[in-house]
Amino acid sequence: MNTLEKKYGPVTATAMVVGVVIGSGVFFKADDVLNMTNGNILLALIAWVIGAFAMIFGALVFAEYAQRIEKNNGIVDYTEVAYGRRAGYLVGWFNWILYFSPLTAILAWVTGQYLLTVFSVSSAEHPMAVWWIAAALILAVYLINSIAPAFSGKLQVGVTVAKLIPLILVGIVGTFVGIKNGVSVSNFTAASAGVLRDSHTLSSAVVATAFAYEGWIVALTINGEIKDAKKNLPRALTFGALIIFIIYIAYFLGVSGVLPTERIMAEGDQAVLSAVTTLFGTVAGTVLMIFVTISCFGTLNGLILTNIRVPYSLAVRGLGPIPGQLSKIEKRTGMPLRAALLSTVLSLFYLFLWYGSLNQLFGRYIGIDEIPIVMVYGVYVFLYIWYMKHFDDLNLFSRFVKPGLAMVGSAIILYGGFSNESIGMYLLISVAVLLFGLVFYREEKTESHVNKVI
Repeated sequence: MNTLEKKYGPVTATAMVVGVVIGSGVFFKADDVLNMTNGNILLALIAWVIGAFAMIFGALVFAEYAQRIEKNNGIVDYTEVAYGRRAGYLVGWFNWILYFSPLTAILAWVTGQYLLTVFSVSSAEHPMAVWWIAAALILAVYLINSIAPAFSGKLQVGVTVAKLIPLILVGIVGTFVGIKNGVSVSNFTAASAGVLRDSHTLSSAVVATAFAYEGWIVALTINGEIKDAKKNLPRALTFGALIIFIIYIAYFLGVSGVLPTERIMAEGDQAVLSAVTTLFGTVAGTVLMIFVTISCFGTLNGLILTNIRVPYSLAVRGLGPIPGQLSKIEKRTGMPLRAALLSTVLSLFYLFLWYGSLNQLFGRYIGIDEIPIVMVYGVYVFLYIWYMKHFDDLNLFSRFVKPGLAMVGSAIILYGGFSNESIGMYLLISVAVLLFGLVFYREEKTESHVNKVI
């Protein structure tokens, strides 16, 4: 029987939400957000808060969906119920081909970079080392998730706990130090004077935070494997989103309490290392980089755990390429190994594409990180609208305020994304990939696979 076993509890589901979101983004997007606001730390903080709106209230909306609809890939199920089989398929195809697969490649690359830093290896002296490490990580993590899914779930919980330690320490200690030494006051005083001048930068900064916040949706891809999913998945989405918001704001305040804004911007991705070294010493800085590497690895594990299941969730509907093969569950592992193999190849392809983009093999830079996130928020908006129209048994706040606030956050992200000068090319490529996906679409011949409970 081609059905995945219910093997994950609420702790693993929450670790999926927290562990996938809190990865590399919070470390290497902090300086990007500041740069986009022209160094205005107050606007940067506002951007982090607005970005969280899209996540927190979006998670609350999908928590309601999760209580009513359950199959084997939440967002595909919800779109199928709301807008039909073809729409559900295209969302699943988009998530697999243009969303989770490229993000997996990027996270493998980022993890490889931090791993080199731990061993004091310069990527400038060994430029290919990070790419070979990234490829090895992709292969290794796909293998672990394919043959030992229970272990992968426990691994996700473990690395999630480990990654929270440095963030909490930097947030609490850095904030107190910043208040004591006056750095926080100096940073925010200077920022307040330029808020109106730099306010036009806010939407682009929110898009940058979206990359750091994104990933909470991945827990929906394992809803068919979560024990008592209609109760545990909503809890995981809600508590996970709140934990992420608190940790991110605390971390940002902590770093800005230790380093002047100009230094954070100048040091870029290494600012977190400088902040920890300033707070706790050189040895602690090295230990932090180990935790950062673990953090990125946890996100990579969660993305790969997800990316194995997306083609499977399409295949069990009779959709996508070779559904008869991709829907097969191996008795020994209880996993769709053929789907895992195809996703592995796709992730390695995107790693090559990312390599070519950064090394100008294609004549120009091709971003594969932020634009897919912007587009997926467009999908969320349609689901928020359907939610407000059809969930008429809810009270006023739950039916309209929650999705309304989620839509506000999503709209700002969409506006910032469409302000990108290359948005036309990215949309053209995305539409072409979606249209190609229709080659593998088949009309339903039997009763719907989705369990509708509205």
